[in-house]
Amino acid sequence: MTPKNFLSVGGIVLIVVALLGFFKVIGPTPTDSIFGESWWFDRGENWTHLIIGIVGVIGAFAFPYSLQKPVVMLLGIIGLLIGLYSLVISEGFLGANLENPADSILHIVVGLWALLSAKSKPNMMAGSGMPGTM
Repeated sequence: MTPKNFLSVGGIVLIVVALLGFFKVIGPTPTDSIFGESWWFDRGENWTHLIIGIVGVIGAFAFPYSLQKPVVMLLGIIGLLIGLYSLVISEGFLGANLENPADSILHIVVGLWALLSAKSKPNMMAGSGMPGTM
């Protein structure tokens, strides 16, 4: 998966997660989440997911590859750091509630996915010298 794919797919997933959190499917409180106390997204997490998701989708189509790659690398590093922070240090981060192990595992997996995506190069369309869409 390329950085562009990560930004578009990951962005859409984050937007959906945020909306599910806002509309009382997986938050914004444990009693509103179908997962209960084990996994829920508070308002801060929902807003963060929505903003990052929108920026990701826009970035997938508006940013050049030269900017997509470092953005995805940064997201990967942040994801890993938040996952490790919530496992080792605290389940609270800047006002967000990070449930263990669900949030920790999710952030670590997404961080690794981002870093692997950042290492991929876009396919070049035959003879054009322009990056392909996939």
